[in-house]
Amino acid sequence: MREREILAAGMPLSEEELADALAIGVRHPECVRLHCVERISTFEHRLLKPLAMVVDGFFVGTAGLALNHAILIRSDHWRDRRLVAHELVHVAQYERMGGIQPFLKAYFRECLSPGYPLGPMEQEAIQTSTRLRGG
Repeated sequence: MREREILAAGMPLSEEELADALAIGVRHPECVRLHCVERISTFEHRLLKPLAMVVDGFFVGTAGLALNHAILIRSDHWRDRRLVAHELVHVAQYERMGGIQPFLKAYFRECLSPGYPLGPMEQEAIQTSTRLRGG
């Protein structure tokens, strides 16, 4: 799915998720939409396919994926607060960086070196969502 399809089909954030988004630093939480899927297929997305091909096993078991303001959540993790918060950190990063292409370029580079999940962007998402949940 592409961002505009997710935005059209997705659900707005709940009050708790909106509060989390603001605490995380999302500038436009009202624009964020969550979409429930059975699986996250990255090989169908032209910008994600190279990452999935180069970083071995990168998307195996992926439960959430942010594409700018659109967030895919796998059905067995639907509305999981920690996962949504983690993806909201990526939304804030998209906003700070100016959209999908600049974000993915930087994220792709970090996945190659120092490697996933050691890059600063992923570490920010891990640490922020953990802190938000109180450890």
